[in-house]
Amino acid sequence: MSIQQVAIVGGTHGNEITGVHLVQYWQSRPEEVMRGSFATELLFANPQANRVMKRYLDQDLNRQFALEDLNDHALTNYEQSRAKAINHLLGPKEDPRVDFVIDLHTTTANMGLTLVISEDSPLLIGMAFYIKQHMPEAVLFYEPKNRLDDYFLASLGRQNGLLIEVGATPQGLLRADVYDLTRRATLHALDYIDCVNRDDIPELPEQFEAYQFVDIVKLPESSDGRRWGMVHPNVQDQDYQPINPGDPLFVTFDGKDVLFEGARTHYLAFVNEAAYYDRNIGVSLMDKITLKRPR
Repeated sequence: MSIQQVAIVGGTHGNEITGVHLVQYWQSRPEEVMRGSFATELLFANPQANRVMKRYLDQDLNRQFALEDLNDHALTNYEQSRAKAINHLLGPKEDPRVDFVIDLHTTTANMGLTLVISEDSPLLIGMAFYIKQHMPEAVLFYEPKNRLDDYFLASLGRQNGLLIEVGATPQGLLRADVYDLTRRATLHALDYIDCVNRDDIPELPEQFEAYQFVDIVKLPESSDGRRWGMVHPNVQDQDYQPINPGDPLFVTFDGKDVLFEGARTHYLAFVNEAAYYDRNIGVSLMDKITLKRPR
């Protein structure tokens, strides 16, 4: 399938400003994201949240794009309404105007350059492999979803798009290294689409190591539901490292270790992500897998 319309989105979360500044930069230098075989458009997703430097005003914008929610006109808070407006611009989700969405994010977790893959499509996995071929430090984060049910903004395109997540960086802060990684990964993604459109796909590896999302683990809570602990020092910043049954995972405020109760070894991601404190989430659990390139 030829890709004719690509959207690059920044500021889906108002306090993740790397994407905001990249979108603003490319608005002033559009030639950097132009390619001969398709049109590129730029979108600043959540300006009101960015204005007050908050992740969101009412609800996480990047959880509002499931088809059922987009079609529910009773959902009218700011982010729900903003999602419907973005769906009008890029969609509608059932038959989108835009073919592919690249959504730019940062994280407070020590995840480096992470490419979130939410579909087993040759285009998306080929793109991730192409980026990793050029940027070996990239980590492939695999979490497949049905596009119409997927609530991420990147699912608005004709097929599930690419979410680029780079960290660690504090909320509301610009770091040159994070900006550079995001910029280069995005440009490689655009180059790959251009190669596909020109039927000039470069030789790629057949498979890469990846991490598949399994579950989340909440921070310790007291009997009355208050947070009662934090990520253990042995775990802090250890994204994509193994956690074994019986390893310390959290530590309570009175100094007691909380051990990992899983039945087998997993790998960690989004370790102590500040944005997830609203749901009291401490870490995500992943399985290490071999991701193969579909034909």
